[in-house]
Amino acid sequence: MTAISEAVILMAGEGSRLRDSDKTFLKPVVPVLGRPLISYTLDALVCAGIKTVHLVVGYESERMIAQVEQLIPSGVSAFFIENRDWRKQNGISLLAAASHVGAPFLLTMSDHLFDGAMIDHFLDNFDPGLLNIAVDRKLESIFDLDDAMKVQTRGNRVIGIGKDLRNYDAVDVGLLVCPLEIFNYIERSRRNGDCSLADGVRLMAGDNKVRAIDIGGAWWQDVDTLQMLRHAEEKLSAFQTGRLGKLA
Repeated sequence: MTAISEAVILMAGEGSRLRDSDKTFLKPVVPVLGRPLISYTLDALVCAGIKTVHLVVGYESERMIAQVEQLIPSGVSAFFIENRDWRKQNGISLLAAASHVGAPFLLTMSDHLFDGAMIDHFLDNFDPGLLNIAVDRKLESIFDLDDAMKVQTRGNRVIGIGKDLRNYDAVDVGLLVCPLEIFNYIERSRRNGDCSLADGVRLMAGDNKVRAIDIGGAWWQDVDTLQMLRHAEEKLSAFQTGRLGKLA
């Protein structure tokens, strides 16, 4: 089994939907039950055996780096990659990391919370020759389904992805294991110099190169709005007090 020791975290955007009018706000360090949001991600990656983390920054990059540097766990090598085109979509942020990573690598976002056991399961079951996407089929449990990245699967293969997808049976949770080939597909999906990660995934899916890994009963939460933040805190608090079992 190929081991993953390297991760890319996308965190270049300004987080405008969560920060509202607060111009001093940096989304990755917003407190979640008193801890910076990104600390949960970093801790989960460490527990999964990740040794090297590449963080793609953009908005307020100098201030972001200064704050996040203080949060890097011991034993982790962290490298900050600046995306000067951070106002564009997240595909451009991923392309900024192209010359910095080996394959396969773990890809995630700075504003997602994960059950630690989910990452372990994901890394135990990926196919190094494909793009692997963790998906949640528990559609009734998705806090804001309208905003979620929908996924259509056939067996364990992804055949469609998009927020406006009409026919879908799962949701992308923001955790991927990528072959280096992902960068070629992201480049091919560019239109007028811009593209999203989903655009590249859609192209790869068209070539039957995207595999879905079901997270089963594991918990996760995207934190894009104040309502999502409050929901995440309620869930985390319930786990911590034992009312919803335990987070691994």
